[in-house]
Amino acid sequence: MRFHKYHALGNDYIVLDPRDFPAWAPAPSVDQIRVVCHRNFGVGSDGILWGPLPSAQSQFGLRIFNPDGSEAEKSGNGLRIFSRYLWDQQLVTSPTFTVETPGGHVQSVIKDNGRLITVDMGRVTFVSTRIPVAGPEREVLNEKITVQGREFTFNAASIGNPHCVIPLSAITPELARQYGPDLETHANFPRKTNVQFLQVLDRANIRIEIWERGAGYTLASGSSSSASAAVAHKLGLVDRAVTVHMPGGEIGIEIGDNFAIRMTGTVNKVAEGTMHPELFAVKV
Repeated sequence: MRFHKYHALGNDYIVLDPRDFPAWAPAPSVDQIRVVCHRNFGVGSDGILWGPLPSAQSQFGLRIFNPDGSEAEKSGNGLRIFSRYLWDQQLVTSPTFTVETPGGHVQSVIKDNGRLITVDMGRVTFVSTRIPVAGPEREVLNEKITVQGREFTFNAASIGNPHCVIPLSAITPELARQYGPDLETHANFPRKTNVQFLQVLDRANIRIEIWERGAGYTLASGSSSSASAAVAHKLGLVDRAVTVHMPGGEIGIEIGDNFAIRMTGTVNKVAEGTMHPELFAVKV
């Protein structure tokens, strides 16, 4: 039962190739996902990348699972890691290729022998029905939301998965840990949401703290970086080229026409090995 572990700025994923797990077809169960991702009882990770899978329109298909067993539509860091895995396994012969996720098709470009990867993430939308956000159809910008008795001004966006971006003059990890869980599950968001607390440093730099849907507090996130940079640009606070600073490191975001996002960041290989069947004797 082979596994391959990578991290992208401290956001770590385990790649499980379906060819190594025929008994798990068409996908791992919730219980299997939870134990593999558990940091005490399993290998430990922020999620599982299940692929490569067949795709009608892209060269490869990918499914992304959170540690709680739920499925994510898209993950920027996960896509970079999966791209590195394909490169390492020599499953691609060209440094440019396409991947399909439930959140859409993307193009990956391998650089520096896989240590740096650019992904065309698709276009960001702020339209409520496409994110989704409850209420009438509108662009969700500078709206009010209250959790734990505190009112925030938030903006909602999607780049294939939902995001709630809250600009503040100062942000901390504690802020994300305290309010993230209640914002993730707020009634405004029918499919829950990823949460980013955003601090604008200047026209070319922002900081974010992240609470990731289905995973919790996270050191870095590619889709969160994309959504936060897009929101900051939509509000007129930054230009088109933005460096996103996170506890795990930095991601470069280029904002094109119609909020098309190009993301560039590093990937590091951590380990590869074999999971023992006894791992699954415990239910978490």
